[in-house]
Amino acid sequence: MDTKVAARERFESDRERLIELSHRIHAHPEPGFEEERACAWLCEALDAAGFAVERGLCDLPTAFRARAGSGPLHIGLCAEYDSLPGIGHACGHNVIAAAAVGAAAAAAAVADELGLTVTVLGTPAEEVGNASGKILLLERGAFQSLHAAMMVHPAPFDVLRAKIIAASMFEVHCTGKESHASAFPELGVNAADALTIAQTAIGLLRQHIRSTDRIHGIVTQGGLAPNVVPAHTAARYIIRSETVEQLAELRPKVYRCFEAGALASGATLEITGGDKPYAEMRHDARIAEFFRANSAALGRPFPTGGELESRPSGSTDMGNVSLAIPSIHPMIGIHSLPAVNHQPEFAAHCVTADADRALCDGALAMAWTCIDLATHAEARSALLDRRSAPSEARPPPLSSSGR
Repeated sequence: MDTKVAARERFESDRERLIELSHRIHAHPEPGFEEERACAWLCEALDAAGFAVERGLCDLPTAFRARAGSGPLHIGLCAEYDSLPGIGHACGHNVIAAAAVGAAAAAAAVADELGLTVTVLGTPAEEVGNASGKILLLERGAFQSLHAAMMVHPAPFDVLRAKIIAASMFEVHCTGKESHASAFPELGVNAADALTIAQTAIGLLRQHIRSTDRIHGIVTQGGLAPNVVPAHTAARYIIRSETVEQLAELRPKVYRCFEAGALASGATLEITGGDKPYAEMRHDARIAEFFRANSAALGRPFPTGGELESRPSGSTDMGNVSLAIPSIHPMIGIHSLPAVNHQPEFAAHCVTADADRALCDGALAMAWTCIDLATHAEARSALLDRRSAPSEARPPPLSSSGR
């Protein structure tokens, strides 16, 4: 029997269970590094599919590795399953996770025949913005044996090679001195003023940064009472650039805005995090074209080029993986417009019939892409002949000395 036909038959036997798994994860959202139920359900599904499952991978309680097959070519499917605070699965990680399980099980059905090993890596906390699951797993060697990796990500529309940019998340803490805001304001040091000045400075800075740079954040603590001069304030910010090199250029400019706020107000400043940034995504051309052809065969043709592949979009730690080993990260459409990622309305779309179809199309296209990599002589040889060690091909960290 043709291996792609066999893989499809295996997938079809799992289809309803995969959709149910996606909906169950969606109904029980868990934030990064707290995905205990999602992790357990995914491990149970993979164990039932005949995978050897290792939980608590690399000392991360909600990370796992599930492996099937014993061939020399080793392909990884990355599963994400964390949610966003307050709005649940508004980036469709329930679909990502179930698609990874489905793709792996379908490919595993023919893995030994093709000289293939298939691994699902459960990668927690993609949404945290710094020192995330894939970054920590890369550092600790979880990707070391893989020759390539892939995943699919829900979006309003299909994009084969979205322009995914580098990002760094950090926290800002300003410390001043309390005082009665009316009777003795001169005795206080207003830490909220430090953040206000910093935000104004960032607004002025925007004229002098690249058009593709992004700066955005929230105040997480702004004071305790309006009649008390705020002594402690905090914020969480993300900066983004097209590459980690450009991110390193942007970072000190933004930090100076916070330093200016502290200097002007008399508050002290501490900046933490930002030391393990997300890298830009480098889509492997050959793997992407295999995926495109396989998706088209399923009735989902991906557009070629255009604005959707050139306009800067979000960031993901899959970018760090792509600097280490050949990888793809197609955005698979769930027809959600006008709702877009990170909106409650998008979360609602992630359990619709369109999202279920995206899950199935993405899973089977990835399974068939694994088969192509195993059977295409040049592609297989290129992956097996790679000499660089995946765990060493990481962007340098951005140090985050306190201020």
